[in-house]
Amino acid sequence: MARKRDIIVAVIIAVSFVFVFVIFAVMMFGTLAPGDMEFAGFSGGSVGVVNMYGVMYEESGRPVIEQLKKWQDNSSIKAIVVHINSGGGGVAISQEIYDAILRVREEKPVVASMASVAASGGYYIACAADRVVANPGSLTGSIGVIASYHTFQELMKKIGIDTETIKSGELKDVFSYHRSMTEKEELMIQAVINDSYEQFVEVVAKGRDMDKEEIYPLADGSVFTGQMAYNLGLVDTLGGLHEAVQLAAELAGLEEDPKIVRPYKRERFSLADLLTGLLGDVRTAVESTPAGPKLLYEYQ
Repeated sequence: MARKRDIIVAVIIAVSFVFVFVIFAVMMFGTLAPGDMEFAGFSGGSVGVVNMYGVMYEESGRPVIEQLKKWQDNSSIKAIVVHINSGGGGVAISQEIYDAILRVREEKPVVASMASVAASGGYYIACAADRVVANPGSLTGSIGVIASYHTFQELMKKIGIDTETIKSGELKDVFSYHRSMTEKEELMIQAVINDSYEQFVEVVAKGRDMDKEEIYPLADGSVFTGQMAYNLGLVDTLGGLHEAVQLAAELAGLEEDPKIVRPYKRERFSLADLLTGLLGDVRTAVESTPAGPKLLYEYQ
């Protein structure tokens, strides 16, 4: 009897141990937000694909910068393709992604691949790559800067609302929604726009190995198809993502049809994941909505 009792106790302890271990593992795995996991491949020569999709704000651009850094440091990734499907966005984040690509290029080749749209800031970051590939029907270009804001002066008059402003300087409330800009304010903002524009033109000229004087006629906000951009010297070759990967492999000295590696995102598997994801999506949408006027390399 004593031995039988000992066996039962041992089985209960073993089952309890396994149960606790499984619960602990599930809890630990559940703390990972979707997208935290990553598969970077085990082969000695892979091409990593990084996606820059949607409007480029901090919330969408920062993960791209982080991924570029990870794969810059990953010895199994021999080349990177930045797949762009974006009409651009914030000036500063566009410049940070551009700089991140330049840093990667110090160690391994980078190819920019244009999807449906790679305009304005999307084209800006493409200029950092070793080569730029566009589909014949990709929409690109839109080289320029824009800043816009709304005014509600007439509406406020109709409903009897007025705004009193106390400011430290004449130009402090330049983007006030209750009045139009003064001539002096317009001149100030235009100077800021012009400076950002010159930075854009300089990046394009450097990336395309062209003189700035050759870029100015193309930098009036015009958009081009990939075919037009190729004829104008704004992209290197025509093709899709497959061709971009093959080109990246060639630049890295890899064999044809290399292994393609992407960040791995696990699927949500629990109610907690679903709620976390929904709350995160709402937060991102709120935070990515401009709280005020911003300088934009954006196709509108």
